[in-house]
Amino acid sequence: MPARLPPHKPVEYEPGVQHRLELCRLAVECDDRFTVSDLELSRPGPSFTVDTLEQLNSDAPNNELVLIVGGDVAAGLPQWREPERVLALATLAVAKRRGTARASVDLALQSLGGGERARFFRMPQIGVSSTIVRGRVRAGQSIRYIVPDPVRDYIERHGLYGGTTEP
Repeated sequence: MPARLPPHKPVEYEPGVQHRLELCRLAVECDDRFTVSDLELSRPGPSFTVDTLEQLNSDAPNNELVLIVGGDVAAGLPQWREPERVLALATLAVAKRRGTARASVDLALQSLGGGERARFFRMPQIGVSSTIVRGRVRAGQSIRYIVPDPVRDYIERHGLYGGTTEP
């Protein structure tokens, strides 16, 4: 689910929400386990997680919501809009991230009501991030094997992230 307007993460060479929505669709098009939602695109203003969770809960009140974040994001949760409401609406699933100590995540969650419900899980470390992908595109380096081919082709075709379109 791409954010219409991310409140905390300005992106240089922002391609626009319609491009980001299409990139999400292309990234998961070959896997029926995933769907892409445009829920946040219809709301004005910044996209706050609490508002999205409220809407999802309202639309399907019997569904369990799980918010998956990296440890770095979980450590910053107290600075979010209505973090305790976020924790009331969804189970927080936290993946370990290199560079963020578990103790800092625990401390952040302990400061919030509902933080004790967070669940930690291990996942393979993949040395790829959107920042790395955008930087490689901007530097004219290949992103083949880093992103799905349809995503790479779309980025190249539209000259996104400061890259140039291929002839």
